[in-house]
Amino acid sequence: MKDHILEGQTLDWLLMSATEAMLIVDRDGHIILANPPLERLFGYSPAGLIGQAMEVLMPERFRDTHVGKRSHYFADPQPRSMGIGMELRGRHFDGREFPIEVSLSPLKTDRGLKLVMATIHDITSRKQAEAALQESEARMRAIVDTAVDAIITIDEQGLIERVNPRAEGLFGYAGSEMVGNNISMLMPAPYRERHDGYLAHYRQTGEKKIIGLGREVVGLRKDGTTFPMDLSVAEMYFGARRMFTGIVRDITVRKQAEEQHTQLMQEISSANEELTNFAYVVSHDLKAPLRAIGSLADWLSTDYVDKFDDEGREHMRLLISRVHRMSSLIDGILQYSRVGRVKETLVAVDLNTLLREVVDLLAPPEHIEISIDAALPTVVGERTRIQQLFQNLISNAIQYMDKPSGKIHVTCVAKAGKWQFAVTDNGPGIEQRHFERIFQLFQTLVPRDKVESTGVGLALVRKILDMYGGEIWVESTVGSGASFIFTLPVNLPKKLKQGITV
Repeated sequence: MKDHILEGQTLDWLLMSATEAMLIVDRDGHIILANPPLERLFGYSPAGLIGQAMEVLMPERFRDTHVGKRSHYFADPQPRSMGIGMELRGRHFDGREFPIEVSLSPLKTDRGLKLVMATIHDITSRKQAEAALQESEARMRAIVDTAVDAIITIDEQGLIERVNPRAEGLFGYAGSEMVGNNISMLMPAPYRERHDGYLAHYRQTGEKKIIGLGREVVGLRKDGTTFPMDLSVAEMYFGARRMFTGIVRDITVRKQAEEQHTQLMQEISSANEELTNFAYVVSHDLKAPLRAIGSLADWLSTDYVDKFDDEGREHMRLLISRVHRMSSLIDGILQYSRVGRVKETLVAVDLNTLLREVVDLLAPPEHIEISIDAALPTVVGERTRIQQLFQNLISNAIQYMDKPSGKIHVTCVAKAGKWQFAVTDNGPGIEQRHFERIFQLFQTLVPRDKVESTGVGLALVRKILDMYGGEIWVESTVGSGASFIFTLPVNLPKKLKQGITV
C-alpha cells in the first residue's frame, strides 16, 4: 500500500536518507513510515514501528489525551512546532522517558489521503544545559543576594542594572530607585562629576584606574551622609556587550580603628619619649648623690671600723649593699630604656666567642661549673643585645644557685627556621605560678637583702627577644633546677633589617 501512497518512493527515499528522526502517520494515528534515526532514537528494530499507533512513542499517561488532540489536528492540519514553551516527553522502547520537540507537516496523497509527517528532536542535552544554567544562575543569585558586601552591576554607560540587598541597605535606596540611574548618584562631589569622564576615557584608551585594581573611595547615601569604602570593579563581556560589577565594602569601622590606632601610637610615642627623658634625668640626678653616699659610707666603714659594734658594722654593710643595688637598678633601667631606641649596627656574632667572653666577665665561683655546646651558631644582630641575653640568664643562674656543686649548661638546636637556646641549671627551681611573673620589671622571688637582684634582667631579656621576633619561656621542677628556653629567628624581622626601631 505504501507504494501506492508514496508514488515513486520519492518521500520514502527522502525520509530514509534524512539525519533527523522522522515518521509519517495516517489519520488513524498508525505509523506507516519511520526512518532509521527515529528507530534508533526510540530503541526499536528496523520496521518495528510500522503499523503501530504513534502513541506508543509517548508515556502512557499522555496517550488517551493525545488521541483526541490528533483527531482535532487532522480536522484542520497546519504546519506547526510542538514542544516549544511546553513539556513534551518521548518514551524509549526500554521504558525510560526523555524530552522532545516535534514539528508537524501535513501531507496529502494523489488519492486525497491525509497524512502527517513528524520530525522529532531529542532535546535532552539542551534541557540539561538549561537546567545547569538555571542552577548556576540560582546559585549565583543566592551568593549575590546573601553577600555581606554590596554588589552593583552597571553597563558601559554607567547605568545601574542590578543591585543586591546589601547595596540597598548600605546606600539607603530601594533597588527600584537605583536601577536605571547613573552610578554617580552614589558618589559625592567631586567624584560624581568625574565618573562619566572616567568611563569615556577608559572606553577610548583602556587606561585603568579602578577596574581590576581596587581602591578606597567615598560613597554617598540617600540621606546625604558619606562614608569611606573599599571598591573593586570587574569587567565582563556578554557577547559584544560590556558590563562592570563593583563590590563595595563599608570600611567606616576600620577607618575609625586606624585613626584610634594612629592616635594611640602617637600617645605611646610621646609617653615613651617622656619616659626616656625621665629615665635620663632621674639617673643623672640620682647618680651624683648616690656616688657621694657610697663614698661616704665606704669612708665611714673604713676609718671608723673600730668605733662600731657588731650591730653598727652590719648596718654599714647593709647601707653600702643597698647603695650598690640602687646604682645597679639605675643602670638596669637605663639599659631597659635603650632597647629598641638606641640602635647598633647589625653584625655577625659568633656565639662561641661571645659565650666565652660572658663567662670570663661573670667570673663564676669555683663551685659552679658552666658548660657550653661545642658548636654554637653565628647569628646576626646587635652584639650588645645578644650579649645581654646570655649574660642576664647565666648571671641569674649563678646568683640563685643553692647547690654545693652547681652546674649551668648552654645548648642550642635548630627548629623550624629558628635557633632554640636553653640555659639550664640545677639550682632551686621555680614554682609554676611564678613562670610569668619573673619576666615582669622589678620582680624577684627572694628578698633583695638575701640575693642581690634588681628585677630588671629577665624583663630586659624578654624585651630584646620581642624586638628580634623571638620568645622565651621557663621549664622547671622545684628543687631540681630550671631551664630558660628562648628562640631567635635565623632570618631577622624586616623591621630590624631596614633599621626601623621598635
